[in-house]
Amino acid sequence: MTNESNKTQVDYTLYLVTDRKLMSSASIEESVELAVQGGCSVVQLREKTASSLEFYEMAMRLRVLTERLGVPLIINDRVDIALAVNADGVHVGQSDMPADVVRKLIGKDKILGVSASNLKQALAAERQGADYLGIGAMFSTDTKTEADLTSMEELELIRKSTSLPIVVIGGINKHTIPLFKDSGIDGLAVVSAIIAQGDVSAAARELKSMFIEERDG
Repeated sequence: MTNESNKTQVDYTLYLVTDRKLMSSASIEESVELAVQGGCSVVQLREKTASSLEFYEMAMRLRVLTERLGVPLIINDRVDIALAVNADGVHVGQSDMPADVVRKLIGKDKILGVSASNLKQALAAERQGADYLGIGAMFSTDTKTEADLTSMEELELIRKSTSLPIVVIGGINKHTIPLFKDSGIDGLAVVSAIIAQGDVSAAARELKSMFIEERDG
C-alpha cells in the first residue's frame, strides 16, 4: 500500500494498537474490522506473548484484512514478520532494534514509527529515519508507572522541535482526550478504550469525533 511518496499521506488520527488479552471480540480480525469501521485509520499488530508462528499467521490474516479495508498495517517490533507479510511498516521502542538499523532493513518506502518518552529520544528517532513518533506513556496504565510518564510540558517541547507526525499513547480515553486541546498532536494511539469495549465501532467513533472536535474546533 505505501511507497515513499504516499506514506506522507497517512492519517494518524486514530491509531489502533492490538492486544488479544483485552479485546471484547471473538477474533483479532473481528476486533480490527470493527475498529476500522468506527474510524481507526492505522492498525498496529502488537502481540508480545505470541510465538513467531502465531505472530506470522496473525499478521498474514491482518495483512489481507487491512488491504481490503484500505488502512496501513504496522507491525510492532518484529521487522522479520513485517517483511515476511509485506506490512506497511514497523514500530519500534527504545529497547528494540535501533531505528536506523530498522530503516536499512525495511527500505525507504515502508513506514517507520518510533516510541519516545522525551525530547532527546524524539530527536534521535527523527535523525535515524522515523516517519512518525509515538509519544508516551502520557498517563498511568497497568504497564506504566508514574515514573515512566511523559509530561504535557515534554510533549509541547517535542511538538515544537519536530515536524514529524506525533501520536500519543498510554491511558488515552474519552476522559483524557480533552487534555490534548491545542497540543498540535496528529493522533491518538489507543488500546483498551477501543478493543475492550462492548461496541468497538461506537467506541472508536466517539473517540475520533472527540479528538477532531478538540483539534479542529
